[in-house]
This record gives sequence, structure tokens and C-alpha cells, in this order.
Amino acid sequence: MPTRDPYEVLGVSKEASDDEIKKAYRKLARQWHPDRNPDDEKAEERFKEIQAAYDTLSDPEKRQAYDQGGMFGMGGFPPGGGGPGFSGGGFQDFGDVLSNLFGRGGGGGQTNVPGNDLDAEIALSFDQAIHGTQVQVAVPMTASCDTCGGSGAAPGTQAVACERCGGRGVDAESQGFFSISQPCPACGGRGQTISDPCSDCGGAGVGRTTKKFRVNIPAGVHEGSRIRLAGKGEPSPYGGPPGDLYVTTRVAPSPVFKQRSDGNLEVDLPVSVVEAMSGATIEVPTLSGSKKIKIPAGTQHGTSQRLRGEGPPRPNGSGRGDIHYKVKIEVPTDLSDSQREAVEKLAESMNGHDPREGMLSATRGARSTSNGSDDSGKVE
Repeated sequence: MPTRDPYEVLGVSKEASDDEIKKAYRKLARQWHPDRNPDDEKAEERFKEIQAAYDTLSDPEKRQAYDQGGMFGMGGFPPGGGGPGFSGGGFQDFGDVLSNLFGRGGGGGQTNVPGNDLDAEIALSFDQAIHGTQVQVAVPMTASCDTCGGSGAAPGTQAVACERCGGRGVDAESQGFFSISQPCPACGGRGQTISDPCSDCGGAGVGRTTKKFRVNIPAGVHEGSRIRLAGKGEPSPYGGPPGDLYVTTRVAPSPVFKQRSDGNLEVDLPVSVVEAMSGATIEVPTLSGSKKIKIPAGTQHGTSQRLRGEGPPRPNGSGRGDIHYKVKIEVPTDLSDSQREAVEKLAESMNGHDPREGMLSATRGARSTSNGSDDSGKVE
């Protein structure tokens, strides 16, 4: 039974991490699951192909064997025997290859297909983001039906094991050397049949609801941080593990502090012309109050000073960030007569110093060279 490259099937590169492979598989498994595509043979074949690819790439030994020797057969094993999936040159039962989809040991259906992951957003004040907090988030999701308790059967009745598959949820068909497992057509792979379905959920066993969770926000999160709540996503309709809930933070801006992507803070620090010229010791805001820093004489506009360890805690627990103070020299726009006189005296004492002289000299020199008498560089 020829198959495509498992990397191509899952849409990932050969350098993909285990998490990237798992994420791609989960997305495709939900999309092509036979229960979501009833009476669609192409979807069923695509689903088996996806599962076979994941079976190969999720197992380190099988993945290594494939990378070294290429694919042969549904299990993604290299030719020549000796690798995973072969025994003495013969074929391993392909029921084992697909068993991680349909459940091992007659375990009642497709137990490893996970529930959907969910996303939510929470709004935080700047102080909440910096110091950490606990907030409540309401998330619309699919949950077990309250009427039937998730069984899908009407109250007072119960689902029974499928007669065709005996509750395994799979059919095994022998084709020569191969034994192919596929979802049981009678129960759709669930392993159970319902003669009297629940009137509220129609036998699905699930319905829409809104759940509330309390989320611990670590100190130091910033705009766009993502917090994962494992197992708080939607339940699997096939008895597998639930999905995860991902919470994205939206942080209100501070009038003083700017959060940076590196976990530090930045402050625009107004400095007078006199302070920048002659130097000064000034008071600056911090997260816990204020501290003093020294402005050296001759400080230039746009330069920065840093207070180490005065920033927010780092979410990974590796200490605290820093605060960077970016100097903004403020030039007065409305001078008194005495101030104007003082400025004029300062200009006289500086002997007409022109801060642009070096720049202008460089351009005059370049023009002089280009207009010189040497015509060796002329273009005719």
C-alpha cells in the first residue's frame, strides 16, 4: 500500500519539533475524522493516511528509521527489514500501526483524538501585569450534556456495545499480508450504539455552555503574553484527552512606563538644558517609588541611563528586569528678558561655535574633490 512522505502528509518540515508535529496532526485529525465526514470514503482514507504519518513521526525510533531509509508501506518504515514494523522480513500487523488511533486492546473507540484547543483574552491594568494577579475568564465551549451526563442516551437508558465491532470501535479486514483497521461503519468508531438518543443533545452527548476559570497571571507579563491552561479546552467527543486553553493578555498602557519586548521598562526622562550641560543629580520614578540618578555634564539628547533590577519580575523566574531612562532635553520656548540675556552671553562666550561645522566641512571637501582638475574619472 503506497503512501506519501509523512512530513508531506502532515504539512511539516523535516526539522519540525515534536510539538509542531503533534499540533499539525491534531488539526488534521479533527478536520478529516470520519465522524465529521460521514459517507465520505476519501476523508476516511485521508484520515488513515494522517494517522499513519503521525504514527511514524511521533515515535523517535520510527522517525529515525524513516529519515535514514525512506518509507515503505503504511507504517513509514525503511525497506530491507530490521527496522520498526518488521520481524524477520515479514510485515507487522497494520492494526498495530493504526491502533493508536482506534484504541489498543479493544479499548472502546478512538480514544486518542483530542478535544479542540480554545483561545481567550483578558484585559489587565499595567499594575496587574507588573505585579501579577488572579482573574476570572469566561469561555464558551462544548461540554458534556447536563441531561444525559455525556452518554448521549435519553435519561433512564444507556448506550450499548456495538454488535458489529464488539465495542472496539474498529473493523479489521485481512488483505493478504496486511490487516487493515478502520472505523466501524455501524457505530462510527465510537464502540457504542444508542437506540434512544437524548432529546437535548440529539445523542451527541455534548452541548454549548460557558465555563469560568480563575487564571493565575504571573508577575511581569506584557501585551500579547500567552498563558496555557492544560486540559481546560473542549472535551474530546471520542473519549480522548481534552484540549488546552490559551489565554492572551491585553495590558493597558502606563502614563510613565513603557513595556519592552525584552522584559525591561523604558521611561522618557525630561531634562532641562542646564541639567544636561552642567550635570545634575535628579529623582526618577521606579515601580516601588523613586530613586536618584546622576546626569553627567554634557549629556546628549536621546542617551539612556539604566537602573538594574528595578524593572518587573521576569515570568520565567530569572530575577527582575531593568528600567531604561531615555533623556529628552527640554528647550524652553518662552524666555524672560533676563533669560534671553543670559543665553546671548552664553553664545558670546562660546565664540560662535557651530555644531554643524564638521558636517559641512565634510561635504565641502567632497565637492572640492569631485570638481578638481583631475579628469581621469570623467564619463564620456
